Amino acid sequence: MVIDLSMEDYTPQLPDDDNLYEHYAFTVDKGQTPLRIDKYLMNFVENATRNKIQAAAKNGSIVVNGTPVKSNYKVKPNDTIRVLFTHPPHENLLVGEDIPIDVVYEDETLLVVNKPAGMVVHPGHGNYSGTLINALIYRFDNLPNNSSERPGLVHRIDKDTSGLLVIAKTEKAMNDLSLQFAEKTSEREYVALVWGNVEAEEGTIEGNIGRHPKNRLQNTVFLGDEADKGKTAVTHYKVLERLGYVTLVACKLETGRTHQIRVHMKHIGHTLFNDERYGGEKILKGTTFTKYKQFVDNCFKVLPRQALHAKTLGFKHPETGEFMRFDTPIPDDIQQCIDKWRGYVKHQDLDE
Repeated sequence: MVIDLSMEDYTPQLPDDDNLYEHYAFTVDKGQTPLRIDKYLMNFVENATRNKIQAAAKNGSIVVNGTPVKSNYKVKPNDTIRVLFTHPPHENLLVGEDIPIDVVYEDETLLVVNKPAGMVVHPGHGNYSGTLINALIYRFDNLPNNSSERPGLVHRIDKDTSGLLVIAKTEKAMNDLSLQFAEKTSEREYVALVWGNVEAEEGTIEGNIGRHPKNRLQNTVFLGDEADKGKTAVTHYKVLERLGYVTLVACKLETGRTHQIRVHMKHIGHTLFNDERYGGEKILKGTTFTKYKQFVDNCFKVLPRQALHAKTLGFKHPETGEFMRFDTPIPDDIQQCIDKWRGYVKHQDLDE
Protein backbone atom coordinates (compact mmCIF):
# COMPACT_ATOMS: atom_id res chain seq x y z
CA MET A 1 0.00 0.00 0.00
CA VAL A 2 1.18 3.56 -0.60
CA ILE A 3 0.48 6.86 1.04
CA ASP A 4 -1.52 9.35 -1.03
CA LEU A 5 -0.72 12.96 -0.29
CA SER A 6 -1.75 14.37 -3.64
CA MET A 7 -5.13 15.71 -2.48
CA GLU A 8 -5.29 19.46 -1.91
CA ASP A 9 -8.34 19.48 0.38
CA TYR A 10 -8.93 17.25 3.36
CA THR A 11 -11.92 16.79 5.66
CA PRO A 12 -11.06 16.20 9.32
CA GLN A 13 -12.09 12.72 10.43
CA LEU A 14 -11.84 10.73 13.62
CA PRO A 15 -9.47 7.76 13.34
CA ASP A 16 -12.21 5.28 14.24
CA ASP A 17 -14.58 6.49 11.51
CA ASP A 18 -15.81 3.48 9.52
CA ASN A 19 -15.62 5.52 6.32
CA LEU A 20 -11.87 6.06 6.48
CA TYR A 21 -9.43 4.16 4.28
CA GLU A 22 -5.93 3.27 5.37
CA HIS A 23 -3.39 4.46 2.82
CA TYR A 24 -0.25 3.61 4.73
CA ALA A 25 0.75 1.93 7.98
CA PHE A 26 4.11 1.09 9.52
CA THR A 27 5.99 0.87 12.81
CA VAL A 28 8.93 3.20 13.52
CA ASP A 29 12.31 1.47 13.83
CA LYS A 30 13.71 0.84 17.31
CA GLY A 31 16.78 2.98 16.70
CA GLN A 32 14.94 6.05 15.40
CA THR A 33 15.99 9.38 16.95
CA PRO A 34 13.24 11.98 17.62
CA LEU A 35 12.25 13.67 14.35
CA ARG A 36 9.29 15.78 13.24
CA ILE A 37 6.75 13.55 11.54
CA ASP A 38 6.51 15.76 8.44
CA LYS A 39 10.27 15.41 7.89
CA TYR A 40 10.13 11.72 8.73
CA LEU A 41 7.37 10.95 6.21
CA MET A 42 9.27 12.69 3.42
CA ASN A 43 11.82 9.85 3.63
CA PHE A 44 9.06 7.30 3.11
CA VAL A 45 6.95 8.86 0.41
CA GLU A 46 8.09 9.41 -3.14
CA ASN A 47 7.00 12.76 -4.65
CA ALA A 48 5.32 13.96 -1.41
CA THR A 49 6.00 17.57 -0.43
CA ARG A 50 6.27 18.78 3.13
CA ASN A 51 3.31 21.13 2.55
CA LYS A 52 1.05 18.22 1.57
CA ILE A 53 2.15 16.20 4.58
CA GLN A 54 1.46 19.19 6.85
CA ALA A 55 -1.98 19.64 5.26
CA ALA A 56 -2.78 15.99 5.88
CA ALA A 57 -1.75 16.32 9.54
CA LYS A 58 -3.77 19.52 9.97
CA ASN A 59 -6.89 17.71 8.83
CA GLY A 60 -6.44 14.72 11.12
CA SER A 61 -5.27 12.23 8.50
CA ILE A 62 -2.00 11.25 10.20
CA VAL A 63 -2.60 9.06 13.24
CA VAL A 64 0.08 7.88 15.68
CA ASN A 65 -0.74 5.18 18.21
CA GLY A 66 -4.45 5.75 17.56
CA THR A 67 -4.42 9.55 17.97
CA PRO A 68 -4.29 12.23 15.22
CA VAL A 69 -1.08 14.28 15.49
CA LYS A 70 0.15 17.65 14.25
CA SER A 71 3.01 18.01 11.80
CA ASN A 72 5.43 18.97 14.57
CA TYR A 73 4.90 15.68 16.43
CA LYS A 74 8.24 13.95 16.95
CA VAL A 75 8.25 10.27 16.09
CA LYS A 76 9.66 7.84 18.63
CA PRO A 77 10.86 4.23 18.39
CA ASN A 78 8.00 1.72 17.98
CA ASP A 79 5.40 4.39 17.16
CA THR A 80 2.63 3.00 14.95
CA ILE A 81 1.83 5.48 12.17
CA ARG A 82 -1.28 5.27 9.99
CA VAL A 83 -2.41 7.61 7.24
CA LEU A 84 -6.19 7.67 6.76
CA PHE A 85 -8.34 9.41 4.14
CA THR A 86 -12.02 9.39 3.20
CA HIS A 87 -11.27 7.99 -0.28
CA PRO A 88 -9.75 4.63 -1.16
CA PRO A 89 -6.12 4.63 -2.33
CA HIS A 90 -6.05 5.68 -5.96
CA GLU A 91 -4.22 2.51 -6.93
CA ASN A 92 -7.27 0.52 -5.78
CA LEU A 93 -9.52 2.37 -8.23
CA LEU A 94 -8.42 0.48 -11.30
CA VAL A 95 -9.60 1.74 -14.68
CA GLY A 96 -8.89 -0.04 -17.96
CA GLU A 97 -6.94 1.99 -20.52
CA ASP A 98 -6.24 1.28 -24.18
CA ILE A 99 -2.45 1.26 -23.93
CA PRO A 100 -0.30 -0.70 -26.40
CA ILE A 101 1.35 -3.86 -25.01
CA ASP A 102 4.23 -5.74 -26.61
CA VAL A 103 2.93 -9.32 -26.29
CA VAL A 104 5.70 -11.90 -26.80
CA TYR A 105 3.48 -14.95 -26.21
CA GLU A 106 -0.17 -15.59 -25.31
CA ASP A 107 -2.50 -18.54 -24.79
CA GLU A 108 -5.68 -19.11 -22.76
CA THR A 109 -3.69 -19.48 -19.53
CA LEU A 110 -1.06 -16.75 -19.56
CA LEU A 111 0.75 -14.13 -21.57
CA VAL A 112 4.33 -12.88 -21.63
CA VAL A 113 4.88 -9.17 -22.26
CA ASN A 114 7.97 -7.09 -22.98
CA LYS A 115 7.55 -3.99 -20.80
CA PRO A 116 9.15 -0.80 -22.06
CA ALA A 117 11.21 1.41 -19.77
CA GLY A 118 9.09 4.18 -18.25
CA MET A 119 5.94 2.07 -17.83
CA VAL A 120 4.89 1.44 -14.25
CA VAL A 121 3.72 -2.13 -13.64
CA HIS A 122 0.93 -1.35 -11.17
CA PRO A 123 -0.72 1.87 -9.93
CA GLY A 124 0.84 3.55 -6.91
CA HIS A 125 1.53 6.99 -5.48
CA GLY A 126 1.98 9.46 -8.33
CA ASN A 127 1.24 6.81 -10.99
CA TYR A 128 -2.50 6.15 -11.06
CA SER A 129 -2.85 5.62 -14.80
CA GLY A 130 -0.82 4.48 -17.76
CA THR A 131 0.36 1.33 -15.98
CA LEU A 132 0.63 -2.21 -17.27
CA ILE A 133 -2.32 -3.24 -15.09
CA ASN A 134 -4.48 -0.48 -16.61
CA ALA A 135 -3.62 -1.91 -20.03
CA LEU A 136 -4.29 -5.50 -18.95
CA ILE A 137 -7.72 -4.94 -17.41
CA TYR A 138 -8.77 -3.06 -20.55
CA ARG A 139 -8.02 -6.21 -22.59
CA PHE A 140 -8.99 -9.00 -20.21
CA ASP A 141 -11.98 -9.60 -17.96
CA ASN A 142 -11.70 -11.33 -14.59
CA LEU A 143 -7.94 -11.57 -14.30
CA PRO A 144 -7.04 -13.39 -11.05
CA ASN A 145 -5.72 -11.27 -8.19
CA ASN A 146 -2.38 -12.00 -6.58
CA SER A 147 -1.82 -11.82 -2.81
CA SER A 148 -1.64 -8.01 -3.05
CA GLU A 149 -4.95 -7.81 -4.94
CA ARG A 150 -3.21 -6.90 -8.18
CA PRO A 151 -4.87 -8.55 -11.19
CA GLY A 152 -2.69 -10.83 -13.29
CA LEU A 153 0.64 -9.94 -11.71
CA VAL A 154 2.91 -12.85 -10.83
CA HIS A 155 6.01 -10.67 -10.42
CA ARG A 156 7.08 -7.11 -11.25
CA ILE A 157 10.00 -5.05 -12.49
CA ASP A 158 10.80 -1.40 -11.76
CA LYS A 159 9.39 1.47 -13.79
CA ASP A 160 12.65 2.28 -15.55
CA THR A 161 13.67 -1.35 -16.04
CA SER A 162 12.60 -2.86 -19.35
CA GLY A 163 11.90 -6.47 -20.14
CA LEU A 164 9.88 -9.64 -19.71
CA LEU A 165 6.96 -10.30 -17.38
CA VAL A 166 4.58 -13.27 -17.25
CA ILE A 167 0.91 -12.48 -16.59
CA ALA A 168 -1.56 -15.08 -15.24
CA LYS A 169 -5.00 -15.25 -16.87
CA THR A 170 -6.48 -17.98 -14.62
CA GLU A 171 -6.47 -18.75 -10.89
CA LYS A 172 -4.57 -21.96 -11.54
CA ALA A 173 -1.91 -20.13 -13.51
CA MET A 174 -1.59 -17.49 -10.78
CA ASN A 175 -1.13 -20.12 -8.05
CA ASP A 176 1.22 -22.31 -10.07
CA LEU A 177 3.44 -19.52 -11.40
CA SER A 178 3.58 -17.75 -8.03
CA LEU A 179 4.75 -21.01 -6.47
CA GLN A 180 7.47 -21.39 -9.10
CA PHE A 181 8.77 -17.92 -8.31
CA ALA A 182 8.58 -18.57 -4.56
CA GLU A 183 10.39 -21.91 -4.87
CA LYS A 184 13.05 -20.39 -7.17
CA THR A 185 12.37 -22.76 -10.05
CA SER A 186 11.66 -19.98 -12.55
CA GLU A 187 14.53 -18.45 -14.52
CA ARG A 188 15.15 -14.71 -14.66
CA GLU A 189 18.22 -13.23 -16.28
CA TYR A 190 18.95 -9.54 -16.73
CA VAL A 191 21.62 -7.58 -18.55
CA ALA A 192 23.06 -4.54 -16.80
CA LEU A 193 25.70 -1.94 -17.54
CA VAL A 194 27.51 -1.08 -14.31
CA TRP A 195 30.18 1.40 -13.28
CA GLY A 196 33.73 0.10 -12.94
CA ASN A 197 35.67 -2.92 -14.09
CA VAL A 198 34.12 -6.00 -12.49
CA GLU A 199 37.28 -7.99 -11.74
CA ALA A 200 35.90 -11.53 -11.34
CA GLU A 201 34.56 -13.14 -14.49
CA GLU A 202 31.59 -14.40 -12.49
CA GLY A 203 30.40 -14.55 -8.92
CA THR A 204 27.52 -14.69 -6.46
CA ILE A 205 26.32 -11.86 -4.24
CA GLU A 206 24.53 -12.84 -1.04
CA GLY A 207 23.17 -10.42 1.52
CA ASN A 208 19.81 -9.72 3.11
CA ILE A 209 18.01 -6.79 1.52
CA GLY A 210 15.60 -4.41 3.26
CA ARG A 211 14.62 -0.76 3.55
CA HIS A 212 17.50 1.66 4.03
CA PRO A 213 17.20 3.03 7.60
CA LYS A 214 17.94 6.63 6.56
CA ASN A 215 16.50 6.76 3.05
CA ARG A 216 13.26 4.83 2.83
CA LEU A 217 13.14 5.19 -0.96
CA GLN A 218 16.20 2.98 -1.20
CA ASN A 219 16.92 -0.59 -0.16
CA THR A 220 20.24 -1.74 1.27
CA VAL A 221 22.25 -4.84 2.18
CA PHE A 222 22.45 -5.50 5.92
CA LEU A 223 25.81 -6.51 7.35
CA GLY A 224 27.47 -7.46 10.63
CA ASP A 225 25.18 -7.37 13.65
CA GLU A 226 22.25 -6.48 11.38
CA ALA A 227 22.84 -9.29 8.88
CA ASP A 228 19.63 -11.05 9.93
CA LYS A 229 17.48 -8.03 9.02
CA GLY A 230 15.67 -7.77 5.69
CA LYS A 231 15.04 -10.74 3.42
CA THR A 232 17.42 -13.29 1.95
CA ALA A 233 18.70 -12.27 -1.49
CA VAL A 234 21.02 -14.07 -3.91
CA THR A 235 22.25 -12.75 -7.27
CA HIS A 236 24.58 -14.58 -9.65
CA TYR A 237 26.51 -12.42 -12.12
CA LYS A 238 28.75 -13.02 -15.13
CA VAL A 239 30.82 -10.54 -17.11
CA LEU A 240 29.70 -10.24 -20.73
CA GLU A 241 31.96 -7.43 -21.93
CA ARG A 242 34.53 -5.10 -20.37
CA LEU A 243 34.25 -1.53 -21.61
CA GLY A 244 36.90 0.34 -19.68
CA TYR A 245 35.19 2.32 -16.97
CA VAL A 246 31.97 0.30 -17.23
CA THR A 247 31.17 -3.42 -17.52
CA LEU A 248 28.30 -5.23 -19.21
CA VAL A 249 27.11 -8.08 -16.97
CA ALA A 250 24.41 -10.74 -16.94
CA CYS A 251 22.61 -11.13 -13.61
CA LYS A 252 20.62 -14.22 -12.74
CA LEU A 253 18.15 -13.91 -9.87
CA GLU A 254 17.81 -16.69 -7.35
CA THR A 255 15.47 -14.52 -5.26
CA GLY A 256 13.34 -11.56 -6.32
CA ARG A 257 13.66 -8.68 -3.86
CA THR A 258 12.77 -5.08 -4.65
CA HIS A 259 15.70 -3.38 -6.45
CA GLN A 260 17.74 -6.57 -5.89
CA ILE A 261 20.22 -6.21 -8.77
CA ARG A 262 20.53 -2.47 -8.24
CA VAL A 263 21.27 -2.93 -4.53
CA HIS A 264 23.53 -5.97 -4.85
CA MET A 265 25.68 -4.50 -7.62
CA LYS A 266 26.10 -1.25 -5.67
CA HIS A 267 27.00 -3.35 -2.62
CA ILE A 268 30.01 -4.83 -4.44
CA GLY A 269 31.07 -1.40 -5.73
CA HIS A 270 29.47 -1.47 -9.17
CA THR A 271 26.40 0.80 -9.18
CA LEU A 272 24.22 0.54 -12.28
CA PHE A 273 25.01 3.11 -14.95
CA ASN A 274 22.65 6.12 -14.69
CA ASP A 275 20.70 4.66 -11.74
CA GLU A 276 19.67 7.96 -10.20
CA ARG A 277 18.14 6.50 -7.03
CA TYR A 278 21.38 4.75 -6.10
CA GLY A 279 23.89 7.36 -7.27
CA GLY A 280 24.71 5.95 -10.70
CA GLU A 281 23.81 9.19 -12.48
CA LYS A 282 27.17 10.62 -11.33
CA ILE A 283 30.52 9.83 -12.93
CA LEU A 284 31.78 7.12 -10.59
CA LYS A 285 34.79 5.95 -12.62
CA GLY A 286 37.04 7.55 -15.19
CA THR A 287 39.21 10.58 -15.82
CA THR A 288 38.82 14.26 -14.92
CA PHE A 289 39.09 15.42 -18.51
CA THR A 290 36.28 17.68 -19.72
CA LYS A 291 36.05 15.65 -22.92
CA TYR A 292 35.34 12.50 -20.87
CA LYS A 293 32.65 14.28 -18.85
CA GLN A 294 30.98 15.37 -22.10
CA PHE A 295 31.14 11.80 -23.38
CA VAL A 296 29.46 10.40 -20.25
CA ASP A 297 26.80 13.15 -20.34
CA ASN A 298 26.03 12.11 -23.92
CA CYS A 299 25.68 8.51 -22.74
CA PHE A 300 23.24 9.66 -20.04
CA LYS A 301 21.20 11.49 -22.69
CA VAL A 302 21.05 8.40 -24.90
CA LEU A 303 20.09 6.24 -21.89
CA PRO A 304 18.07 8.42 -19.47
CA ARG A 305 17.41 5.59 -16.99
CA GLN A 306 19.21 2.78 -15.17
CA ALA A 307 20.89 0.36 -17.58
CA LEU A 308 18.88 -2.73 -16.68
CA HIS A 309 16.84 -5.07 -18.90
CA ALA A 310 14.98 -8.27 -17.94
CA LYS A 311 16.22 -10.17 -20.98
CA THR A 312 15.34 -13.84 -20.34
CA LEU A 313 12.40 -15.46 -18.55
CA GLY A 314 11.73 -19.17 -18.09
CA PHE A 315 9.05 -21.20 -16.29
CA LYS A 316 6.97 -24.38 -16.54
CA HIS A 317 3.64 -23.91 -18.23
CA PRO A 318 0.91 -24.35 -15.57
CA GLU A 319 -1.22 -26.58 -17.83
CA THR A 320 1.21 -28.54 -20.00
CA GLY A 321 4.20 -28.73 -17.65
CA GLU A 322 6.45 -27.80 -20.59
CA PHE A 323 9.40 -25.57 -19.66
CA MET A 324 9.17 -22.37 -21.69
CA ARG A 325 11.98 -19.86 -22.12
CA PHE A 326 11.63 -16.42 -23.66
CA ASP A 327 14.34 -14.00 -24.71
CA THR A 328 14.27 -10.38 -25.88
CA PRO A 329 16.90 -8.25 -27.60
CA ILE A 330 18.64 -5.48 -25.65
CA PRO A 331 16.56 -2.29 -26.09
CA ASP A 332 17.83 0.46 -28.38
CA ASP A 333 18.66 2.93 -25.61
CA ILE A 334 20.91 0.46 -23.75
CA GLN A 335 22.41 -0.79 -27.02
CA GLN A 336 23.26 2.75 -28.15
CA CYS A 337 24.95 3.40 -24.81
CA ILE A 338 26.97 0.16 -25.10
CA ASP A 339 28.01 1.11 -28.64
CA LYS A 340 29.20 4.51 -27.41
CA TRP A 341 31.38 2.87 -24.77
CA ARG A 342 32.76 0.43 -27.33
CA GLY A 343 33.75 3.39 -29.48
CA TYR A 344 35.30 5.18 -26.53
CA VAL A 345 37.38 2.15 -25.50
CA LYS A 346 38.54 1.66 -29.07
CA HIS A 347 39.91 5.18 -29.28
CA GLN A 348 41.24 5.68 -25.77
CA ASP A 349 44.18 4.35 -23.80
CA LEU A 350 42.45 3.57 -20.50
CA ASP A 351 44.49 3.25 -17.35
CA GLU A 352 42.70 1.11 -14.77
